[in-house]
Amino acid sequence: MVGGRMRGWWKREWRDRNKIEKVEFQSMIMWHVVPWFFFLSWASLPLGVSMKQEALPLLLGWTLIAVAALQCVHVNRSLRRSVDHYLKRAELPRRDLAVAGALMTAGLGLALALTVLDGVKDEMIGFPVLFLAIPYGQALAFAVPVRRFLVQFAVIAALLVCAFAAAGVRDGRLVALALVIVCAALLTLLTSRCGAWTLAVMWEGDRAREIEARLAVAEERLRFGRDLHDVMGRNLAVIALKSELAVQLARRGRPEAVDQMVEVQRIAQESQREVREVVRGYREADLAVELAGAQGVLDAAGIDCRVSGSSAGLPVSVQSALGWVVREATTNALRHGDAQRCDIALTVTGERTTLTIENDGAPEVVPESTGTGLAGLRERLAMVDGTLDVMSGGGRFRLAAEVPLPPSQPPVAGVREPEEVGL
Repeated sequence: MVGGRMRGWWKREWRDRNKIEKVEFQSMIMWHVVPWFFFLSWASLPLGVSMKQEALPLLLGWTLIAVAALQCVHVNRSLRRSVDHYLKRAELPRRDLAVAGALMTAGLGLALALTVLDGVKDEMIGFPVLFLAIPYGQALAFAVPVRRFLVQFAVIAALLVCAFAAAGVRDGRLVALALVIVCAALLTLLTSRCGAWTLAVMWEGDRAREIEARLAVAEERLRFGRDLHDVMGRNLAVIALKSELAVQLARRGRPEAVDQMVEVQRIAQESQREVREVVRGYREADLAVELAGAQGVLDAAGIDCRVSGSSAGLPVSVQSALGWVVREATTNALRHGDAQRCDIALTVTGERTTLTIENDGAPEVVPESTGTGLAGLRERLAMVDGTLDVMSGGGRFRLAAEVPLPPSQPPVAGVREPEEVGL
């Protein structure tokens, strides 16, 4: 029972992440596992089978294994901070780097002591040395630029070669130790830095998509502001002039003042009607404009949007109702889930108009919002005798709105079946 609950929680937690977060989570798991894999294969196992069965070599060998295990524990505990620093979410974890360097130095010192005592059989000390540089290299790869990383490992290789040479190691073994450090540096760069660079690029692309979407919304707000200015600017100027004229006429006792105020009342009522139309999105806007706007916003957000069908000849009331459906579906695709594609199809028959909007990357729970959400859409469609069908499952979300055409306003002749259009 408990296991089932844990699996259910894990599935919900996984579904709540977007694709980049899932990639980052998988990378974190890999970075946590890699040190332990190399600890088992290059540190504990080679040392365990090659240590001489004498007191001091055994003590040094098992101490070295314990230090190597501490390296793994430390790099796992500090990994989140190191990755956050590379992704520019946190400051440089200097203390973590210092501890990682101290553990590596302690491990290399123990390896050198084992070499001096000849406490390891068959010259197996190269494997632990290779491992000891990997946890520190992983921490360093996230913290510093590549050039500085390579310089530091070159210094480590030089110091290690000098230390082992002073301990009596000669000939090809010194070259092998230097190559071991080079291999550790390249290995940590490949397993750590490359993956982190990929994550940084993905997050940067995601931020760029978000900025593009915000710019598209800002552009739409500017368009709305221009429309409102066009409606109210002239009318308010006329109202001001006619009101001033009515005041002058009234002061002179002229009866024309009443006519001017009647005209002011008429312009004010007309302005009120036009403002309502602007707010509702009706003025100089038809369904084709809404579809084009939705496609622009979704494309700016990195969602591939395909629109098919023609709205030519549809009554204004039908276009207005379906325009709200397009807006709400666009909002859902942007705010909920992690959509990569959205398909919008408009079908006009002799008696009905059907608008279908379907996108992938949808959450399991259908988002019900207030105001102009799905409930609001049903109310708007009900005003024109329309219906709304919502389906969600398998990672897909589908809205299907049907509106009957008024008998007195059939669609224009020659409306073709849906085809791809370049809105």
